[in-house]
Amino acid sequence: MTDNGPVVMIDPSQLLRPEPTFNDKPIQAYRDYTIDDTDPIKERVRRTYYEMHTKMTVDLAKEKREKWLKFNHFKATVKEALIRLNEVVDESDPDLDLPNIVHAFQTAERIRQDHPNDDWFHLIGLIHDLGKVMALYGEPQWCVVGDTFAVGCKWADAIVYGPESFKDNPDTYNPKYNTPHGMYKPHCGLDNLMISWSHDEYLYQFLKHNKSTLPEKGLVMIRYHSFYPWHSGGEYRHLTNEKDEETLKYVTEFNKYDLYTKSEKIPDIEALWPYYEKLIEKYIPGVCEW
Repeated sequence: MTDNGPVVMIDPSQLLRPEPTFNDKPIQAYRDYTIDDTDPIKERVRRTYYEMHTKMTVDLAKEKREKWLKFNHFKATVKEALIRLNEVVDESDPDLDLPNIVHAFQTAERIRQDHPNDDWFHLIGLIHDLGKVMALYGEPQWCVVGDTFAVGCKWADAIVYGPESFKDNPDTYNPKYNTPHGMYKPHCGLDNLMISWSHDEYLYQFLKHNKSTLPEKGLVMIRYHSFYPWHSGGEYRHLTNEKDEETLKYVTEFNKYDLYTKSEKIPDIEALWPYYEKLIEKYIPGVCEW
């Protein structure tokens, strides 16, 4: 707060978003990162991001990959893991204060309406945040949820709360990392970037590890759906390549369902399970390694 009221943090990606909203809520009302310490949700969101931006370094991103990509934490079916999302309320989300499983079904059902013949896409909508189960196994939410960004190069202007929120991150002052290209070669491509550790990369690698038969375009939707500074903020174009332009089309199509379906209207989850159980059995059957 200031003497003149709340400090408004404009999300630069909003200025570039062409997607319509699916609710009565206007586009400008989503992703409201106004700093207002009298609002408990806004303050919760700010704290989550500032801790993330302070602690997420190149070394930590490597450490989390080493820890989680062994897939030796637990075994469960995809449905069992989805049910556990009842226990997760995303502390970085200013738009929804409900268990993550509600958002999963909201996203999946809207995709199902618009793309009735693409059953793989319906399942992508349902599971896209499933990597957040890490928060139930000792991982702090700042290392699980929220927008992602590239580490090992200069912090992008379109990152939520801006480069100022990285002032206490040691990589900010490391000459190997604080230039536009940092530790990367020009146009090396998204697949060669080290992106901040989160539920996106974990779930993408989980699906690969457990031999999912979902199409690659669905997998990249999952891998990059939280990479807002790139897909909605127009950043990192000096590091992307021609392949990434195709990826951008898929992620942008998914993004409108991920973001603009959030509402307080809760789907009839029990009635919907039989349909989605069939999709799970088709694309990611059996007990999986997490």
